[in-house]
Amino acid sequence: MFNNIVELLNFRTAEHSDKPFLYSEADAREWTYNEFNHSVNRTANLLISRGIKKGDVVSLLLPNSAEYIIAYFACWKIGAIAGPVNSLLKAEEIEWVVGNSQSKLLMTDDTIIASGSLNGVREGIDTITNWPPADAGGSDTIADINIDADNEAIIIYTSGTTGKPKGCLLTHGNLLANARQIAEWLGFGSDDRLLTVMPLFHMNAVTVTTMTALYAGASTVVSPKFSASRFWDIIEKYGVTSFGSVATMLSMLLNVSSEQRAVSSDRNEPLAAHRSPLTSLRFAMCGSAPVPAEVLRKFEETFGVLVIEGYGLSESTCRSTFNPPNDNRRPGSCGLPIGNEMRIVDEEDNEVPNGTLGEIVLRGPNIFKGYFKNPEATEKAFAGGWFHTGDIGYRDAEGFFYIADRKSDMIIRGGENIYPREIDDLLYSHPAVAHAAVIGVPDELYGEEVAAFIVLKDGYAGSPPYEGGVAAALGGRGGSLITQEDIIDFCKLHLADFKCPKTVHFVDDIPKGPTGKLLKRELAKTARDLLQDV
Repeated sequence: MFNNIVELLNFRTAEHSDKPFLYSEADAREWTYNEFNHSVNRTANLLISRGIKKGDVVSLLLPNSAEYIIAYFACWKIGAIAGPVNSLLKAEEIEWVVGNSQSKLLMTDDTIIASGSLNGVREGIDTITNWPPADAGGSDTIADINIDADNEAIIIYTSGTTGKPKGCLLTHGNLLANARQIAEWLGFGSDDRLLTVMPLFHMNAVTVTTMTALYAGASTVVSPKFSASRFWDIIEKYGVTSFGSVATMLSMLLNVSSEQRAVSSDRNEPLAAHRSPLTSLRFAMCGSAPVPAEVLRKFEETFGVLVIEGYGLSESTCRSTFNPPNDNRRPGSCGLPIGNEMRIVDEEDNEVPNGTLGEIVLRGPNIFKGYFKNPEATEKAFAGGWFHTGDIGYRDAEGFFYIADRKSDMIIRGGENIYPREIDDLLYSHPAVAHAAVIGVPDELYGEEVAAFIVLKDGYAGSPPYEGGVAAALGGRGGSLITQEDIIDFCKLHLADFKCPKTVHFVDDIPKGPTGKLLKRELAKTARDLLQDV
């Protein structure tokens, strides 16, 4: 129905001119569809005044805010490519993303400048650090620009399996297709209000709770960050009907509820924070990693709100599957395809029978265009005409899909994708490290945590408090002491905190294959026993 996002925005503005579209929870501001569209036009004209034109990349490094959403749409208004940058990254990581994308302009704010995250980044790029409030100044009209569905709308960087992150190119058509698929599958309409608490530098927040709201003619509420203690107050104040989440958020809400119940019981007071099924919230949309069965059960039992699991990647814009938003859902399953094709294949790309493990491959209008300046990776990803996800799963007889494992070594920590290769490469640059392997280990709150296993060079020894077999293995080695904190601090100098190991284990050897390759899967099998001893 629409060739580009601009057409969708203009259509919804004409249809719902005076209806609220965007709420800023942080400061109680709001925009009607008409006001939002004018604010987008004013910001788009600001970009034009800085020389931005169709096809240029504009890097967006902002906290969750109404301005962030307006900046996205301002880029799309003029055919520019929005380049969201993960605000958790360190300066050298940000410099890589901004430089590799060939960005022409960086939009940021004073809080990020003050944090030092942009040290060295701003020297080679035009920067807007104090762009006017989105509801003030500038022309609110803009000339039409020819934008096709195949034109790029977003370049978002995914962690690289073999080194540096790759720029994933998503088109106007991709975003429109996925918004339509989600809205239709989950039955969103003009009465819905979707809450964005996921970071807007991820596609979940852009697609599931922003673009989908626009496609449905609904409203969206943006919050600076997730707060378990304030969550239900936000739901009640804005009449939120659904929100995007990861399993960690559901666990945190359950933990707060348990603590408040205990306090209320001790004081013999009624519990205000324990919401009844009469809340406006219809269901929680959850992805990134499977929700533990017990967390799902307790959440639904405690709050009377369904958890609708889904699956997807940045390369599929966001969601490829969702469970049905009703009692037909399958807890533990990532659901059914919502508009793209999905298969399970073997190593030769042959489809396997139901119940058989294989790699998940995708095809459809929401699947990305390719990796920026990386034709080799694009060709490999689309072998046989299907996008190869690297995830291992199976399909049951009724067509529901299940995620069983990952073909790559990727770690998912609280919804953030982490590729160990990036951390391994850094660890090998430490003067004391001979061999290193990073793996994900189970974590009750975050799903997985990062653990590093290190063989030290001669002349170095790991420091206590390591006990049992690990300490014994180090006995008598002598030399300079290297502590867990030394390694973690070294990583924090170069990597975003969420990527850094939370535990470091000094060992005498790491399992290797016949070619000398470190066998991380073998290490993972023995790591559980080792971790119990440490």
